[in-house]
Amino acid sequence: MEIAAYMSCNTAPLSPYVPSSGNPWNTSKVKHVFRRLGFGANIMQIDDALMLSPNDFIDDLVDTAFNLPPASAPFWAYYAVSDFTDFQTENTQYINEWRIETGNHLISENLRGRMAIFWMNHFVTQLDTINYAPYLFQYYNMLQVNALGNYRDFVRSVGTDNNMLLYLNGFENTNNEPNENYARELYELFTLGEGNGYSQDDITETARALTGYNHWTEPGADIYFDASTFDDTNKTIFGQTGNWGYDDVIDILFDQRSTEIANHICAKLYRFFVSPDIDAMIQQDIITPLVQTLINNNFDMVPMLKQLFKSEHFFDERALGVVIKSPLDVILSFANEGSFFYNNFVMNAFVYYAGLMGQAIYDPPDVSGWQGDETWINSSTLTGRWEFMEVYVTYLFENGYELSLTDLAKELTNNSNDPEFITRVMVDHFVPKGLNTATDYDIATDIFKWEVPQNYYDNGFWNLDWDSAPYQCLLLLVHICRMPEFHLK
Repeated sequence: MEIAAYMSCNTAPLSPYVPSSGNPWNTSKVKHVFRRLGFGANIMQIDDALMLSPNDFIDDLVDTAFNLPPASAPFWAYYAVSDFTDFQTENTQYINEWRIETGNHLISENLRGRMAIFWMNHFVTQLDTINYAPYLFQYYNMLQVNALGNYRDFVRSVGTDNNMLLYLNGFENTNNEPNENYARELYELFTLGEGNGYSQDDITETARALTGYNHWTEPGADIYFDASTFDDTNKTIFGQTGNWGYDDVIDILFDQRSTEIANHICAKLYRFFVSPDIDAMIQQDIITPLVQTLINNNFDMVPMLKQLFKSEHFFDERALGVVIKSPLDVILSFANEGSFFYNNFVMNAFVYYAGLMGQAIYDPPDVSGWQGDETWINSSTLTGRWEFMEVYVTYLFENGYELSLTDLAKELTNNSNDPEFITRVMVDHFVPKGLNTATDYDIATDIFKWEVPQNYYDNGFWNLDWDSAPYQCLLLLVHICRMPEFHLK
């Protein structure tokens, strides 16, 4: 069995998508939006979206995400180490609780949740390295607050975040012993791209300008600027000379390299939301106009995001099913699309198994983040996906939620008793472009029919209220989750 993302060959323009008889606004396109801009949607959400125009639907998704307040701070959010009663036990407990809470946000917040994961993989820190609950929350709060805001302001916030100061060694960067780690990643990963528009001298001089954030009143407290460890001499950055400090670095960077920054982040957002492939045509016709929109709006991201998400290019048929789902995509989208039960106990399993499959929340593998797409799939992670999805469906079946399986089938098919129709509709609900052959549907139908004698189907005796129907739906759902097409979005 092979799962691969395919070259999209998408030549559609960036102009707004306007439905027509040849290119209608339909369920497939709505699901595409929810899978790319969130983690799937249930039938009611899909039906509600179909009542809107594509323009209004995207406006609603983006504006809702932009205006969504950040998560409430837990009582321990700004603790120092001395505030804990039993640090080792409580810190571990609070981290685990916050990872579950984060999973609850991701599955329910649509675009804001999707953007949080994107930024977690862009402004990378690693929980395994820092392992401190208050800094973890503060980092996540920064991601939420800036998720769809101004990119210049976002970059400015990142460098003085406590989690980042520890992770990329800003806490160790002093006038006596400069540390270039954050300065290098600021340019290479966060703003310009590797080797693009900066020199080693720029890194060295920038590191000196970023000194001074080296003290706290006690371990785990807020890290603050101290002039005594700041390099109070002239530095030359991108040809600009002065006694530059932290804010000056951000201002000079965005003033001198705005096009490079905008191109770097627009291309990365395109790869995340549309396709991993950017050729010369896409660069010219899609990325470059997005870059100009971002610059024209002083790095406010909403206009650029709306331009991309409303475009014919984003909605083109060739944009569907060309991205391999991440582990979180597989799990969270399945739960949402089926309206299946989960609580904190189940979410803990979601988060845990996503980590086993290669996507541990707050723990990308290194500073360059999860590479995504085909790197998600190998023999171990693929079988892990299959096994967990079977475990989850079986959990629903055995713990009082078995009727949710048939409820989904009834809702999708208007309570049909035709096993071939039920199978096809159920399959098409969970895969972006359907199956390749009629034989594939026939195989799925045979699995769904299970051991029920054929004459019960032929004479119409069987229906979704039969005692066997929940188990038949279980078998079909497990089979769907093993289809290569299920792992694409």
